[in-house]
Amino acid sequence: MSDCLFCKMVDGEIQPDVVYEDDDVLAFRDLNPQAPVHVLVIPKRHIATLNDLTPEDAELTGKLVLAARELAAREDLADDGYRLVMNCNAHGGQTVFHIHLHLLGGRPMGWPPG
Repeated sequence: MSDCLFCKMVDGEIQPDVVYEDDDVLAFRDLNPQAPVHVLVIPKRHIATLNDLTPEDAELTGKLVLAARELAAREDLADDGYRLVMNCNAHGGQTVFHIHLHLLGGRPMGWPPG
């Protein structure tokens, strides 16, 4: 999608601070971090919301989680713990309509999130 911020990152029009990339997944540091480590993990293929996922996307969404797990280990978060968050639509807190997983860590994560 030509107006999607994350698609522009995938296409190289915008250069994020990339921390992970493979054929299907791109991960980069959030510009407005909510924790000492805040990485966004996105599929390279545009999917607007979680509601748009199909059964055929199961492997791709699994790859997002596995990439986040690898990044948590690289960032030395695995032993202390970390949070993975996916938001869906405006009331769920989604602001960029290209699915993405937030990897948050480096401090205790209380509940409710914040």
